[in-house]
Amino acid sequence: MIRMGGKSYISSPPAFSNDANKLLVCTGNTVSIFSTSTGLLINELEGHTAEVKSVIVVPENSPASRLLCYCWTASLDGTIRYWDFSVPELIKTIHVRLPIHSMVIPGFLCKPADDGEKSSDLFAYVCAENVKQQQEGLANASCWQIRKCNLTQSRLCGGVTLAETLKPRFITISPSGNYIGICEKRKLRIWEIPTGDSDRVVFKKMSLHHTKTFTTIAFHPTDRIVAAGDVTGRILIWRGVGENTFTGIGVNNKLLNGTLQRDEEERPGVKGDDDADSCTVWHWHSAGVNVLFFSTDGAYLYSGGKEGVLVLWQLDTGKKKFLPRIGSPLIYFTNSSDPSLSSISCADNHIHLLKMPSMEILRSISGIKPPSSDLELNKGSYSGVAFNHSDGLAALCTENYCIQFYSLFNDREISEVQVCERNHQPGDEITVVVNLVALSPDGCSMGTVETRIPEEGIGGLVSLKFWECSSQSKDFSLSTVVYEPHRDASVSGIAFHPTRQMAVSTSYGADFKVWVRNNEVPRNDQRVHNSGWTCHAVGSYKKKPMTAATFSMDGSVLAVAAGNVITLWDPDRNFLVAVIGESIEPITTLAYVGKSDYLVSASHGSNPQVSLWSMSKLSVLWSYKLQAEAVSCAMDGSSFAVLALLPSASKSTELTEPSIQGVNGVILFFNAENAIPVSSWFVKKALGGSLAFIDASSKPEDDMASGKSVELLTYINGAREYVLLDPHGGPAHIQRIAHLESGFDSDEIAGRFGYASIYGKLSEFKLERDRTASIASATSERSWEMILDGPSHNLPPLTKLCSAFLESLLERRTATVD
Repeated sequence: MIRMGGKSYISSPPAFSNDANKLLVCTGNTVSIFSTSTGLLINELEGHTAEVKSVIVVPENSPASRLLCYCWTASLDGTIRYWDFSVPELIKTIHVRLPIHSMVIPGFLCKPADDGEKSSDLFAYVCAENVKQQQEGLANASCWQIRKCNLTQSRLCGGVTLAETLKPRFITISPSGNYIGICEKRKLRIWEIPTGDSDRVVFKKMSLHHTKTFTTIAFHPTDRIVAAGDVTGRILIWRGVGENTFTGIGVNNKLLNGTLQRDEEERPGVKGDDDADSCTVWHWHSAGVNVLFFSTDGAYLYSGGKEGVLVLWQLDTGKKKFLPRIGSPLIYFTNSSDPSLSSISCADNHIHLLKMPSMEILRSISGIKPPSSDLELNKGSYSGVAFNHSDGLAALCTENYCIQFYSLFNDREISEVQVCERNHQPGDEITVVVNLVALSPDGCSMGTVETRIPEEGIGGLVSLKFWECSSQSKDFSLSTVVYEPHRDASVSGIAFHPTRQMAVSTSYGADFKVWVRNNEVPRNDQRVHNSGWTCHAVGSYKKKPMTAATFSMDGSVLAVAAGNVITLWDPDRNFLVAVIGESIEPITTLAYVGKSDYLVSASHGSNPQVSLWSMSKLSVLWSYKLQAEAVSCAMDGSSFAVLALLPSASKSTELTEPSIQGVNGVILFFNAENAIPVSSWFVKKALGGSLAFIDASSKPEDDMASGKSVELLTYINGAREYVLLDPHGGPAHIQRIAHLESGFDSDEIAGRFGYASIYGKLSEFKLERDRTASIASATSERSWEMILDGPSHNLPPLTKLCSAFLESLLERRTATVD
C-alpha cells in the first residue's frame, strides 16, 4: 500500500464553488476539495497524470451549467478535463497534447446574448508549451504560446496563436471576461475578447510599458482601469486604457497628416505611445508585488507580497488599510460569490480563509511548511525532521523558527511550536536557524537546537532546548534552555533514551553530554513544576568529533560515533565499554535495529559506506558503498531501511529510461540477517529526504489492520512530499490520503448538501455487489432506506443507484434449468 501526502497547496490559484461552501485547490496531479466551514478535506478529483495548473468552476449563470458543481481543469499532462466535483466524476477529456501552464475561459464571465440565438461554442485560452520547437532545439525559438482551444468541439483552434514567450506566463482575465493579459518582462500585453467569439476572429491587442519588470496584472471590474505590480514593490494604475485601440480615437489624441498624435501633457505618467489617459504610481511594498486584485465593486484594490501584509487601497484617495502579521509572503488572492468570504494563499503552503471586509482570518488550510532556505549555513548539521512513531506525526523545522507537527495519516497540520520569536520582515537576513529536532520514543519530550549566525565573526550562539508535552492539551512547553551546551562547538545530534527521561547530545567539539530530567512534581492542575534537564555526564574519545549517537532498544548501551570509529558506553556510569570500527570516512548516522543486537552505521565522503555491525561479535557483518541520506530501523523485528543517493544521470545508463527520468535516489529495505535487499523503490528528490517506521496498528482502516505488518515506512523527500509504504505488502498501488479526523463529525461538512440537508445525517452505506449481500438486503424489512445512506457528497450517481434500488424490491429465486 502506498499513500501520498504533503503536496503543495500554492502551485496555482484555488477556486471557490458557486455556493462558497467548497474550495478547490490544485495539489500535484489532483484537485483537492476542502470545506470552507471546517477547512477539512472532503474529496478529490483524480485522473491527471501530471501537475494540475488551473481549476475553473463553471458559474451558476453560465448557459453551459445546469448544476452548481462543474469545473474545468488543465494540466501539464496536455489534457483539459471537465468534472462534476459533487460526485466526483470525470465527464469529458480534451487531449491538447501540449503541457498547459495556465488557462482562462472568458465565456463564463461574459453576459449571455439576449437575441435568442443558439449559444456559440465555448472557448478557453491557454498558455501551452510548444513541444515541437523545443524538441527541435531551435536556438531562438519561443517555447510557450498563448493558444485558443474550442472546448465544445474538443480541439485547438488551428492557426490562432496570440503570443509567443520564452517562459510560461500566467494569464489574467478581466471580471467582465472581455479582456485577457499577461506580464512579459517590462511590458503588459492585453487582448480584447470579441463578444461573438468563434474559431476565426480578429483580436485587438495593445501593450503598456514600464522601466521595471512586471510581476502581476489586474483588471477593474467595470471601468477601463488596469493595475500592475513590479519587482520593486510599486503599483502602477492606468486609467482610460484602450480607448483608442478598442473603441476608436480618444479625446486626448489628434489626427495630424494621417498620423496619430498624442498630447503628452494631458497624459501624466504614460510611457511613449501607450494607449491610456494617465498612469499613477503607488509605493508601499518594499519587495515585489505578488497579489493584485480589485474588489467586486471596483472601489478598492488589494495588494500583497513578501512582507506578509495584505494592503487594502481606496482607489479614489489612495488611503490604505492593513491586515498585518500573516507571517509569510502572499502568493494569490481569490474572491468567492459570497462577498464576506475570500482566501489568500501564502508561501508557507497555507491558505487562509478571510472574513471580508474586516480581513479577519477565519480558519486555515495547512500543508507542510518548507524548510529554511539557507541550510548551507548549518555546515552539515541539519536534521530538520523527527517522527512520533506511535501517533504517526512528523515534527519539521520550518523557516519561521517553528516546529510544525504534521499528521501523516490525515495529511494536515496538528500544531506548531514557536522555538524562538521572530517578526516576519521582507529582506531580513537569516540570523537564527533551527537546525535540529528530536522526539523521545513516547512523544512526551522534544529537543531542539537553534544556531544564531555570528555577524562579522562575533555574536554566534548555540542553544539547546528541551520541551515537555502536557498530557491533556498535547501542547509542548519550554522546560530547559542550555546556552552553548558544548562550549563554542555546534551540536551534531540528539538522541533520547527509549524508556527513561534521558538524552544525549553530540558535538563537533569532541565531546558528548548525557542529560537527565529532574524529578517531576505534579500538582492538582496536572502541570509539572520545578522540573528541568541537567547534565549527568560528559564523555569524549581521543579528541575526535562526536557526530552521531543512539541508544539500544533496552537503553543499556549508548553508541557514539567518534570520527571514523564507534564507541560503546554504559550511559548510567559513563563507562567506555568497547570501540569498534574503523571506517574510511567519518560516521554520520547510527541506529540500532529493533530489539536485535545489530547496529547500522553510515558514513559520508568520497568513499561512503553503509555497514551492519553485530554487537555480540563486535564486528561488521556486511557493508555497501552507498551514499546514505537517511537510515531508519523498525521498532520490532530486525528490519531497517536506507535512503541512498544514486550516481549522476551521466554516469548511470539506467537513468536514461523515460520511465524513471528525474529519479535520484533509492529506498532499500533490508532484513538484517541477509545482505540482499528485500524490497526497493526508486524515488525522486531524495537529497534532503528522511525515513521512519511508524506504527499503524492504532488506525481503524481495514487495509492497514489486515496487513502482515503494522509498521509502515514513511519517506519524506527534499520537497517535503511524503509517501507511506507497506514494506511487507504485495504489489503496491497509489492512493491519495483523504481521511477526516475521527474527532470531527462528518455531518459538520456534508450536512448542508443534498439528502442530508433535508433529513439529517444517516449512517455510512457501502454498496455491496456480492450476491449474498444483495439477498440479505432484499430480505430486510426496510432495505430501500439504506440506498441513500451516507454523506451526500459521496453518494453514487443515479445511474448506479437505480439498479440497486430495483434489486432491493425484488425477491430473488434460484431457477433450475432442464
